[in-house]
Amino acid sequence: MGRHRPRRHLHRRPYHQPVLHPHYQERRVDMDSAASNLTGQASASTSGEVLDLINGLVNAVDWLFDHWYLLALAISVSWGVGEVMVRHLAQRAYAQRMALELTPNRHFDPGLEEIFRRGVQLSRASTSMPWWAPRRSKTVQIRLRADGSAPLRYRIEGPAGGERLLAITPFGPNVTVDRSRPIRDKPRDHVVRAEFILRGKLTAPLREVPLEPDPLQPLVDAVSDLRAELGDLAEVRLDIQRAPKWALRARRLQILSAARRQERRETQRAARWVRQDATGMEDSLVWNLQALVTGKDRAAGRRLVMPPVPRRVDPSEALGKLADDDHLVRVQLLVMCASNIEGRAEARLAQLQAAFDVFGGRSRWAMRGWRLGPWRFGADHWPTRRRWERRWRLGQCQPPRANWVRLEELTGLLKPPTVHCRLPLLAGDLPSFEFANPELLLQGIYRGPDGRKRLVATYTAETLFECGVGKAGGGKTERALAQAIGVAHAGGGLMFVDPHRDSWPRAATFLAHDHLMQRIALIDLNAAGPSPMLSSWNPIAMHPGQEPHDVVEAVTDAFASILGWDDAAAPRALTILTSCLAVLVAVNRAACQAGRRDHQATIFHVRSLISDPGFRGAALAAVSDLLDEETRAWWRTVFPTFPPDAFGVVLNPLARLAANPVTRAFLGQPVGVYNSRAAMDNGLIVWVCPAGNGPTDRLLTALIARDLLRAVRSRRDTPEEQRRPFRLYFDELITLTGAAPETIASMFEDFRKFRVTVHGMTQLLGRLPAPVRMSLTQNASTLASTAGSKTAITPITAEWGDKPTPDEVAVLDRFEHYASFTIGGRRVGPVRITGPHLDEVFADYARPRNVAALERAARVTAGAAPLDELTATAATQQGRVTDFLAQRAPAATADVRLKKHAEGYQ
Repeated sequence: MGRHRPRRHLHRRPYHQPVLHPHYQERRVDMDSAASNLTGQASASTSGEVLDLINGLVNAVDWLFDHWYLLALAISVSWGVGEVMVRHLAQRAYAQRMALELTPNRHFDPGLEEIFRRGVQLSRASTSMPWWAPRRSKTVQIRLRADGSAPLRYRIEGPAGGERLLAITPFGPNVTVDRSRPIRDKPRDHVVRAEFILRGKLTAPLREVPLEPDPLQPLVDAVSDLRAELGDLAEVRLDIQRAPKWALRARRLQILSAARRQERRETQRAARWVRQDATGMEDSLVWNLQALVTGKDRAAGRRLVMPPVPRRVDPSEALGKLADDDHLVRVQLLVMCASNIEGRAEARLAQLQAAFDVFGGRSRWAMRGWRLGPWRFGADHWPTRRRWERRWRLGQCQPPRANWVRLEELTGLLKPPTVHCRLPLLAGDLPSFEFANPELLLQGIYRGPDGRKRLVATYTAETLFECGVGKAGGGKTERALAQAIGVAHAGGGLMFVDPHRDSWPRAATFLAHDHLMQRIALIDLNAAGPSPMLSSWNPIAMHPGQEPHDVVEAVTDAFASILGWDDAAAPRALTILTSCLAVLVAVNRAACQAGRRDHQATIFHVRSLISDPGFRGAALAAVSDLLDEETRAWWRTVFPTFPPDAFGVVLNPLARLAANPVTRAFLGQPVGVYNSRAAMDNGLIVWVCPAGNGPTDRLLTALIARDLLRAVRSRRDTPEEQRRPFRLYFDELITLTGAAPETIASMFEDFRKFRVTVHGMTQLLGRLPAPVRMSLTQNASTLASTAGSKTAITPITAEWGDKPTPDEVAVLDRFEHYASFTIGGRRVGPVRITGPHLDEVFADYARPRNVAALERAARVTAGAAPLDELTATAATQQGRVTDFLAQRAPAATADVRLKKHAEGYQ
């Protein structure tokens, strides 16, 4: 094998390099040496300058290090001057802000799109500031406030330039927007403050809270037991601000950098575990035994370990909700609670903190600060307190870096409470009842969210008509009696019409007071006992000064309503009764003018006027000067043409009234004591107890009801401010309306004009005549229902929009009611109340030992007399009226007319 010979490298001249002449070669050497000298000098000069620069920088750094306090002072002064200027400009910008208060109606139920559009408006309006305004002033603030005036006031504050944008909401007429003035709070003894920051996975959205139930419900529940009389106050402020693009880019860069660092750390940790696992395997006993058995070298059999490669970070996954620019805002959430009682403000803040937990998911609202044992350091302590108070006072928005949200996450806070929100009943919504206060009308007992009970009331001036529905024994009458007793002790006048008389013994115990006895009258038509006492009433008496045509119309309409007369079915009966009453009213008018009121005719004299030619002739002759020519002509020409059987339809009901000794005695007196108009004007307390619901009783009830309508309408002769308020209570409306449906319906339509209000009770709303039912539900200020069948309750719950449902009302306990009220011109409720029990609410007013004295005084005020005495007076009244007519009319004229009319009648 030959020796290896190294290969020689021959230096060859490149084929393109020219061969120079020796003379030129010498010149080139000289030029190269000169260039080398110049380059050396330039390099030396540049190096010197660089060294000088570096030396200067080192000296400057050394000087700054020695004089660091000057640099710190310059930076501090610059920052301080800049901060003062920014605060001054921010305060100027705050002076140009405005406030709007949003009040939703009862049916406010917005959709997600409407709420989202509202959020876009708020975001856009936050930038409607002058160019010089600092960033912290460019914000729109949502204020949720509970101070006792409303369950939760919803207020928007923002730049004045955005008022037109904010005043017109996507919610339409369902929300009323009013310009609001600044709120000035009185100082409280105890105040706590808090700022909320997003915790958890900051790029993850908050939990999507459904709109039903209302997302604001937890906040409303947190302030539902707020007591204004204790100085309780709670307010949440949410500031919405459109962040600059550079801030968003910086935030994204920070998040992406953190994600990449995290991924590298995870990769390094995984690689470490892989190497440890491989090393552990090679050092294990099994691995060594396998190498000995197979005879393999351990080093040769080692496995190749491939470390994991860092995974590429997906920007959309890492950034989460910050990936897109659309509808991304920064928010600041501040909370303040106050009270004059120690501990209540702290407890309220804890309730609100729990309420915000509802919005939490992978990202959640947490109170900013830190805790050390039992102490918490946050917005209430130095050094953050002054900054918090400045932002709160001037409406400045300086949110934490983590508080980035999308408008979709704030859906629950971008609108006022909706129809799906259960609002607490505050004292401002339904005032508390005060005994002996004539301006308040007792309604029941309300149990608040905190378990406290209070007597609630409505304002007497705006409680015009009330209706109570429910099964027998459910508490309708008990609630009405409690209200009536409260009215009586407050000095008000009332009339309680009870066909069953059960209410009087129940109420008498609480009315038996000396200052009330003189104002109470008992009209009891239930003649019971060995010597019954009875009042009296003459429906056609003229001594109180009524207009004759009003009296005639009232009595005629009462007969027509109960007997079903109208111009189509019984025109003759209406004409006959009207003409007869016109003559008798004229007779009574003449008797009163002559000072002989005890000679007045009664409705029973209609029979004599029709059937007795002598009495008819005397009456027509005696009052011919008080009758118009048309009436006199009718008696001369038309009446004689009627056959005898034409009068039966008029005489029959009068005969039934006369056959009943009670109604005969009650209606057969010339001068009755019962006077509904006088009771109203004098503020009396009248209890009217008809005997039953038979045909005769219904006719008597119809007469009483029609007289009430006439008396109330007659108050037009009194100026409105001088009309004394009066309340009517109708128990068992079914019985009463069966006698006078049109009359009762007219009461629910007309009485408010004359300051007379009506409270009606019935077991079944569906059994009421259609005119009464429609007038009642149309004009009722208060609708209440106890338990009952769903069929009976449905008409009432339908008026409430089936909230509560008939199923909820049907299972109410005894004395429990759902009721809706009218307060300040708006409907409140329906709310669940407990009917007041007389033995509990008016326990201090009970005077059982004075009941007997009260009954005696009430019958005296009603002019009650023994039934036998009244019956005797009614029997002899025919003779007294005849004597008066004979004395008033000339004997000759009376004889001529009597003979003429007798011949014509035959």
